[in-house]
Amino acid sequence: MATAKQKAPSTVYRLKITLRGIKPPIWRRIEVPGDVPLDDFHLMIQAAMGWTNSHLHGFDIGGENYSIPDPEFGADDILDETKFRLRRLVPEEKAKLTYTYDWGDCWEHLILVEKITPPEPGVKYPRCVAGARACPPEDVGGVWGYAEFLEVIGDPKHERHEELAEWAGDAFDSERFEVAEANEKLRNWKLLRWED
Repeated sequence: MATAKQKAPSTVYRLKITLRGIKPPIWRRIEVPGDVPLDDFHLMIQAAMGWTNSHLHGFDIGGENYSIPDPEFGADDILDETKFRLRRLVPEEKAKLTYTYDWGDCWEHLILVEKITPPEPGVKYPRCVAGARACPPEDVGGVWGYAEFLEVIGDPKHERHEELAEWAGDAFDSERFEVAEANEKLRNWKLLRWED
């Protein structure tokens, strides 16, 4: 059975995504189709950063909040992210937006639109072109919890060292980042979608 050929995007957004409050910074530079809906863009961010889409999220763009509206929370000021595309909300270079993941840990990502260009022939989007440092583990406790986590796993004599090293995986390396791994995750970003 033949598969449908993917339509080339009319524009490509080169974005720098930086996790706020962490030094040295954790960041990714990705390129995405300009016409991507925000709900798909969220999954692309998840894949590029290394998150697992295990928590709620939201965008703040020009003072408006976009996410998945939930009538149980009564948040009338939340706009449905499935109805908006990146290029409509952020039509120019140097624009900034905020993406927050996991309301408990409150991981804020500053996203800068570095460039808007035509697509390169033969290139599949989204793609990661650069980045630095590993994504923090899920449920580590936000910026402060991550700082404590790094301190504990960096000290083999700490009383919680063995416990946290096992919890995060003994091979966790906060400095490790590989573009190829990020791109492998980006090729499969749709797998991060929640099933109803």
